[in-house]
Amino acid sequence: MPRASDAAYKWRVHIQSWFPTFLYKAPLQRSWAGLNRELLRECYQVRDHDLEGQRWCVKNYPGGFTSYASLCRLHKMSSTFMELERAINRHVLRFAKHLDYDLKDRELVMTDCWVNIMPRQVSHSLHLHPLSTLSGTYYVKTPRGCSALKFEDPRLSKFMAAPPRVADCRPENRTFVSYPAEAGHVVLFESWLRHEVTANRVASERVSISFNYNWF
Repeated sequence: MPRASDAAYKWRVHIQSWFPTFLYKAPLQRSWAGLNRELLRECYQVRDHDLEGQRWCVKNYPGGFTSYASLCRLHKMSSTFMELERAINRHVLRFAKHLDYDLKDRELVMTDCWVNIMPRQVSHSLHLHPLSTLSGTYYVKTPRGCSALKFEDPRLSKFMAAPPRVADCRPENRTFVSYPAEAGHVVLFESWLRHEVTANRVASERVSISFNYNWF
C-alpha cells in the first residue's frame, strides 16, 4: 500500500513542455489548381532558360534543378509568382502570430523565392536557411510516393549520453518528423530548423517553390 506521503508527492510532480518547435502546414487557398498549372509552366520555363542555374546544378545539385543560386527572386519577376507571394503572406502572418513575434513597426517580407525540380533519385541534403526568419515550401507537383520534407530535432547535437527512444514514443519525442509533400499546400518553419528531402523514388518529377521571409 502506498503511504499517504507518497500520494502527496505524486501530486507535486509537474512536467511541462518548454522551447517547442512549431511547424505550419495548410492548403494555400480554397482553389489552387489553376494557379498550380500556371506555376508549373513557369517553373519549367525557368529551368529551360536559366543557363547559369543549369551550370550551378551540374556541380552542386546533380540530376536536379534549382534556381536558388541564379534566379532566387522570382516573386519580383513574374505576376504568377507575385500572386503566390500574396497568398503565402496570409499564412506567414498567421504563423508569426502563433510564434508571438513582436512585429510592431516591423514587417515580414519575402526576400527569396526559387524553383526546385527533383527527378528520380535526386535528393536535397540536410541544411538550414541562414540570415532568414521564416522559410517554407509550396508544392506545385507532387507525384504519388514522392519524397517528404524531413525535419530534425534542433537539440540533436546536445543529446550526448541520451539512450535511444522506444519505437512507439510520443510524437513530441521523435528525433525526426516528415511532412508528406502535397500539391497546393504550403509548409512553414523557422529558418534555423534543419531539414532535408531524401531521394525521390518515383519516376515523375517533384516540383516545389521555396522561399524565405525576413524582417530586417
